[in-house]
Amino acid sequence: MHRIIQGDCVVELANLPSKSVDVVVTSPPYNLDIDYDQYRDCLPIDAYLRWSGEWIAGVDRVLKPNGSFFLNVSGSLAEPWTPFDVAAEARRYFQLQNRIIWVKSVAIEERTYGHFKPINSKRFLNDTHEFIFHFTSGGSVPIDRIAVGVPYTHKSNLTRWKHRRDRRCAGNCWFIPYETVQAKGEHPAIFPVDLPTRCIKMHGVTPDMVVLDPFGGTGTTAVACERLGIDSVMIEIDPKYVDMATRRILHEDGAECEVVGREERVECPEHPGVDGDLAFQGREGV
Repeated sequence: MHRIIQGDCVVELANLPSKSVDVVVTSPPYNLDIDYDQYRDCLPIDAYLRWSGEWIAGVDRVLKPNGSFFLNVSGSLAEPWTPFDVAAEARRYFQLQNRIIWVKSVAIEERTYGHFKPINSKRFLNDTHEFIFHFTSGGSVPIDRIAVGVPYTHKSNLTRWKHRRDRRCAGNCWFIPYETVQAKGEHPAIFPVDLPTRCIKMHGVTPDMVVLDPFGGTGTTAVACERLGIDSVMIEIDPKYVDMATRRILHEDGAECEVVGREERVECPEHPGVDGDLAFQGREGV
Protein backbone atom coordinates (compact mmCIF):
# COMPACT_ATOMS: atom_id res chain seq x y z
CA MET A 1 0.00 0.00 0.00
CA HIS A 2 1.21 3.48 -0.84
CA ARG A 3 -0.07 6.41 1.19
CA ILE A 4 0.02 9.97 -0.16
CA ILE A 5 -0.40 12.75 2.38
CA GLN A 6 -1.18 16.15 0.92
CA GLY A 7 0.23 18.81 3.18
CA ASP A 8 3.28 20.65 4.46
CA CYS A 9 6.03 18.17 5.29
CA VAL A 10 7.08 19.92 8.53
CA VAL A 11 3.51 19.65 9.82
CA GLU A 12 2.82 16.17 8.49
CA LEU A 13 6.10 14.69 9.74
CA ALA A 14 5.02 15.72 13.24
CA ASN A 15 1.79 13.74 12.75
CA LEU A 16 3.49 10.46 11.82
CA PRO A 17 4.22 7.91 14.56
CA SER A 18 7.66 8.16 16.14
CA LYS A 19 10.30 5.65 14.94
CA SER A 20 7.91 4.16 12.37
CA VAL A 21 9.93 4.44 9.14
CA ASP A 22 12.76 2.19 7.95
CA VAL A 23 14.16 4.31 5.11
CA VAL A 24 13.77 7.91 4.02
CA VAL A 25 14.66 8.79 0.43
CA THR A 26 14.03 12.36 -0.63
CA SER A 27 15.13 15.31 -2.69
CA PRO A 28 13.98 18.66 -1.24
CA PRO A 29 13.83 21.92 -3.19
CA TYR A 30 17.37 23.17 -3.74
CA ASN A 31 16.51 26.86 -3.27
CA LEU A 32 17.55 27.56 -6.86
CA ASP A 33 14.42 29.47 -7.85
CA ILE A 34 13.06 26.51 -9.81
CA ASP A 35 9.57 27.19 -11.12
CA TYR A 36 7.39 24.53 -9.53
CA ASP A 37 3.63 24.57 -10.13
CA GLN A 38 2.68 26.48 -6.96
CA TYR A 39 5.98 26.96 -5.15
CA ARG A 40 9.13 28.86 -6.05
CA ASP A 41 12.14 27.92 -3.97
CA CYS A 42 13.82 31.27 -3.52
CA LEU A 43 14.09 31.76 0.25
CA PRO A 44 16.89 33.81 1.80
CA ILE A 45 19.66 31.33 2.58
CA ASP A 46 19.27 31.65 6.37
CA ALA A 47 15.55 30.95 6.13
CA TYR A 48 16.14 28.04 3.74
CA LEU A 49 18.63 26.39 6.09
CA ARG A 50 16.41 27.01 9.12
CA TRP A 51 13.52 25.36 7.28
CA SER A 52 15.82 22.49 6.24
CA GLY A 53 16.70 21.94 9.89
CA GLU A 54 13.01 21.79 10.79
CA TRP A 55 12.06 19.07 8.33
CA ILE A 56 15.27 17.12 8.98
CA ALA A 57 14.39 17.13 12.70
CA GLY A 58 11.07 15.60 11.69
CA VAL A 59 12.87 12.88 9.75
CA ASP A 60 14.99 12.13 12.81
CA ARG A 61 11.84 11.70 14.91
CA VAL A 62 10.14 9.19 12.56
CA LEU A 63 13.20 7.19 11.44
CA LYS A 64 13.92 3.94 13.27
CA PRO A 65 17.26 3.69 15.11
CA ASN A 66 18.63 1.29 12.48
CA GLY A 67 17.12 3.22 9.58
CA SER A 68 18.73 5.02 6.66
CA PHE A 69 18.14 8.58 5.46
CA PHE A 70 19.16 9.22 1.85
CA LEU A 71 19.28 12.93 1.02
CA ASN A 72 19.67 13.92 -2.63
CA VAL A 73 20.58 17.59 -2.81
CA SER A 74 22.56 19.85 -5.07
CA GLY A 75 23.42 23.48 -5.50
CA SER A 76 24.31 25.60 -8.47
CA LEU A 77 27.65 26.56 -9.91
CA ALA A 78 27.13 30.02 -8.44
CA GLU A 79 25.93 28.58 -5.07
CA PRO A 80 28.16 25.51 -4.63
CA TRP A 81 27.91 25.34 -0.82
CA THR A 82 24.17 24.64 -0.65
CA PRO A 83 24.33 20.81 -0.49
CA PHE A 84 27.00 20.93 2.21
CA ASP A 85 25.08 23.54 4.20
CA VAL A 86 21.99 21.33 4.14
CA ALA A 87 24.10 18.31 5.10
CA ALA A 88 25.44 20.34 8.02
CA GLU A 89 21.86 20.75 9.27
CA ALA A 90 21.48 16.96 9.17
CA ARG A 91 24.73 16.60 11.13
CA ARG A 92 22.88 17.85 14.21
CA TYR A 93 20.88 14.60 14.23
CA PHE A 94 22.74 12.02 12.14
CA GLN A 95 26.10 10.54 11.26
CA LEU A 96 27.18 10.71 7.61
CA GLN A 97 27.76 7.04 6.81
CA ASN A 98 28.20 7.19 3.02
CA ARG A 99 28.68 9.90 0.42
CA ILE A 100 27.40 8.98 -3.03
CA ILE A 101 27.95 10.91 -6.24
CA TRP A 102 25.01 10.71 -8.63
CA VAL A 103 26.67 10.99 -12.03
CA LYS A 104 24.09 12.17 -14.54
CA SER A 105 26.48 12.43 -17.48
CA VAL A 106 30.03 11.27 -18.08
CA ALA A 107 32.49 11.71 -20.93
CA ILE A 108 34.60 8.63 -21.73
CA GLU A 109 37.22 9.21 -24.38
CA GLU A 110 35.38 10.99 -27.20
CA ARG A 111 31.82 10.08 -26.25
CA THR A 112 29.34 11.47 -23.72
CA TYR A 113 26.83 9.23 -21.94
CA GLY A 114 23.74 10.50 -20.15
CA HIS A 115 22.17 13.94 -20.05
CA PHE A 116 23.12 17.34 -18.66
CA LYS A 117 22.01 20.92 -18.95
CA PRO A 118 24.75 22.79 -20.84
CA ILE A 119 25.80 26.24 -19.73
CA ASN A 120 27.53 29.07 -21.53
CA SER A 121 30.22 30.28 -19.15
CA LYS A 122 33.80 31.44 -19.07
CA ARG A 123 34.09 30.39 -15.41
CA PHE A 124 32.33 27.08 -14.91
CA LEU A 125 32.32 23.56 -16.30
CA ASN A 126 29.00 21.90 -17.09
CA ASP A 127 27.52 20.51 -13.88
CA THR A 128 26.96 16.77 -14.42
CA HIS A 129 26.52 15.36 -10.91
CA GLU A 130 24.60 15.69 -7.67
CA PHE A 131 25.12 14.44 -4.14
CA ILE A 132 23.36 11.68 -2.23
CA PHE A 133 24.17 11.77 1.48
CA HIS A 134 23.48 8.55 3.39
CA PHE A 135 22.78 9.40 7.02
CA THR A 136 22.20 7.00 9.90
CA SER A 137 21.78 7.46 13.63
CA GLY A 138 25.20 6.17 14.66
CA GLY A 139 27.06 5.62 11.40
CA SER A 140 27.18 1.84 11.78
CA VAL A 141 24.01 0.50 10.13
CA PRO A 142 24.81 -2.62 8.05
CA ILE A 143 24.10 -2.19 4.35
CA ASP A 144 23.72 -4.56 1.40
CA ARG A 145 26.66 -3.53 -0.79
CA ILE A 146 26.19 -6.47 -3.12
CA ALA A 147 22.54 -5.60 -3.83
CA VAL A 148 23.80 -2.51 -5.66
CA GLY A 149 26.96 -4.18 -6.90
CA VAL A 150 28.24 -5.23 -10.32
CA PRO A 151 29.67 -8.48 -11.73
CA TYR A 152 33.41 -9.08 -11.63
CA THR A 153 35.16 -8.20 -14.86
CA HIS A 154 37.82 -10.84 -14.25
CA LYS A 155 36.06 -14.03 -13.14
CA SER A 156 39.28 -15.43 -11.70
CA ASN A 157 38.66 -13.15 -8.72
CA LEU A 158 35.72 -15.35 -7.74
CA THR A 159 37.96 -18.29 -6.90
CA ARG A 160 40.92 -16.21 -5.77
CA TRP A 161 38.89 -14.41 -3.10
CA LYS A 162 36.44 -17.30 -2.54
CA HIS A 163 33.35 -15.25 -3.38
CA ARG A 164 30.03 -17.07 -3.57
CA ARG A 165 28.39 -14.64 -5.97
CA ASP A 166 29.60 -12.92 -9.09
CA ARG A 167 29.01 -9.49 -7.58
CA ARG A 168 31.23 -6.89 -6.01
CA CYS A 169 30.72 -3.47 -4.45
CA ALA A 170 30.32 -0.90 -7.22
CA GLY A 171 31.56 2.02 -5.15
CA ASN A 172 30.01 5.38 -4.39
CA CYS A 173 29.76 6.86 -7.90
CA TRP A 174 26.43 5.91 -9.44
CA PHE A 175 25.88 6.63 -13.13
CA ILE A 176 22.13 7.13 -13.48
CA PRO A 177 21.01 9.21 -16.48
CA TYR A 178 18.12 11.42 -15.47
CA GLU A 179 14.76 11.40 -17.17
CA THR A 180 14.32 14.59 -19.15
CA VAL A 181 11.06 16.53 -18.75
CA GLN A 182 9.24 16.15 -22.05
CA ALA A 183 5.85 17.76 -21.51
CA LYS A 184 4.89 21.21 -20.28
CA GLY A 185 3.37 21.06 -16.83
CA GLU A 186 5.40 18.11 -15.61
CA HIS A 187 7.37 18.33 -12.38
CA PRO A 188 10.58 20.27 -13.20
CA ALA A 189 12.90 18.20 -10.99
CA ILE A 190 12.08 14.47 -11.26
CA PHE A 191 14.81 12.05 -10.31
CA PRO A 192 15.02 8.62 -12.03
CA VAL A 193 13.26 5.62 -10.47
CA ASP A 194 16.61 3.86 -10.34
CA LEU A 195 17.92 6.39 -7.80
CA PRO A 196 15.53 5.58 -4.91
CA THR A 197 15.61 1.93 -5.98
CA ARG A 198 19.35 1.74 -5.44
CA CYS A 199 19.14 3.58 -2.13
CA ILE A 200 16.49 1.23 -0.78
CA LYS A 201 18.32 -1.88 -2.02
CA MET A 202 21.55 -0.59 -0.48
CA HIS A 203 19.86 -0.30 2.91
CA GLY A 204 18.39 -3.77 2.48
CA VAL A 205 14.88 -4.76 1.43
CA THR A 206 12.56 -6.58 3.84
CA PRO A 207 8.88 -7.40 3.19
CA ASP A 208 7.52 -5.38 6.12
CA MET A 209 9.58 -2.22 5.67
CA VAL A 210 8.16 1.28 5.14
CA VAL A 211 9.85 3.95 3.02
CA LEU A 212 9.09 7.66 3.40
CA ASP A 213 9.59 10.52 0.96
CA PRO A 214 8.63 13.85 2.59
CA PHE A 215 8.95 15.65 -0.77
CA GLY A 216 7.05 13.11 -2.81
CA GLY A 217 6.62 15.11 -6.01
CA THR A 218 5.15 12.89 -8.71
CA GLY A 219 5.67 9.68 -6.78
CA THR A 220 9.03 8.38 -8.03
CA THR A 221 10.01 6.89 -4.67
CA ALA A 222 6.58 5.25 -4.34
CA VAL A 223 6.95 3.71 -7.81
CA ALA A 224 10.34 2.33 -6.81
CA CYS A 225 8.77 0.84 -3.67
CA GLU A 226 5.94 -0.74 -5.63
CA ARG A 227 8.43 -2.44 -7.94
CA LEU A 228 10.36 -3.69 -4.91
CA GLY A 229 7.18 -4.99 -3.27
CA ILE A 230 7.26 -2.72 -0.20
CA ASP A 231 5.02 -0.03 1.31
CA SER A 232 5.62 3.71 1.12
CA VAL A 233 4.42 7.01 2.51
CA MET A 234 4.91 10.26 0.63
CA ILE A 235 4.13 13.83 1.60
CA GLU A 236 3.45 16.43 -1.07
CA ILE A 237 2.12 19.95 -0.63
CA ASP A 238 1.03 20.59 -4.22
CA PRO A 239 -2.35 19.08 -5.24
CA LYS A 240 -1.30 18.94 -8.88
CA TYR A 241 1.65 16.72 -8.09
CA VAL A 242 -0.51 14.63 -5.75
CA ASP A 243 -2.79 13.93 -8.72
CA MET A 244 0.17 13.10 -10.94
CA ALA A 245 1.68 10.80 -8.32
CA THR A 246 -1.64 8.99 -7.83
CA ARG A 247 -2.01 8.30 -11.53
CA ARG A 248 1.60 7.25 -11.84
CA ILE A 249 1.41 4.79 -8.94
CA LEU A 250 -1.85 3.31 -10.17
CA HIS A 251 -0.28 2.73 -13.57
CA GLU A 252 1.78 0.00 -11.90
CA ASP A 253 -0.08 -3.32 -12.12
CA GLY A 254 -1.78 -4.25 -8.86
CA ALA A 255 -0.71 -1.10 -7.02
CA GLU A 256 -2.83 0.24 -4.16
CA CYS A 257 -2.77 3.92 -3.23
CA GLU A 258 -4.49 5.96 -0.53
CA VAL A 259 -4.67 9.76 -0.62
CA VAL A 260 -5.34 11.63 2.62
CA GLY A 261 -5.40 15.25 3.68
CA ARG A 262 -7.62 16.63 0.94
CA GLU A 263 -11.30 16.96 0.12
CA GLU A 264 -11.21 17.42 -3.64
CA ARG A 265 -11.41 14.44 -5.95
CA VAL A 266 -8.51 12.73 -7.66
CA GLU A 267 -9.75 11.72 -11.08
CA CYS A 268 -7.91 8.74 -12.53
CA PRO A 269 -8.58 7.82 -16.18
CA GLU A 270 -8.66 4.12 -15.28
CA HIS A 271 -10.89 4.68 -12.23
CA PRO A 272 -13.15 7.68 -12.98
CA GLY A 273 -15.26 8.97 -10.14
CA VAL A 274 -13.20 7.50 -7.33
CA ASP A 275 -12.83 9.92 -4.41
CA GLY A 276 -9.34 11.04 -3.43
CA ASP A 277 -9.79 10.15 0.25
CA LEU A 278 -10.59 6.51 -0.54
CA ALA A 279 -8.22 3.62 -1.16
CA PHE A 280 -7.28 2.98 -4.78
CA GLN A 281 -6.19 -0.16 -6.53
CA GLY A 282 -4.18 -0.53 -9.69
CA ARG A 283 -5.10 -1.97 -13.05
CA GLU A 284 -5.45 -5.51 -11.75
CA GLY A 285 -7.69 -4.30 -8.92
CA VAL A 286 -10.87 -2.22 -8.90
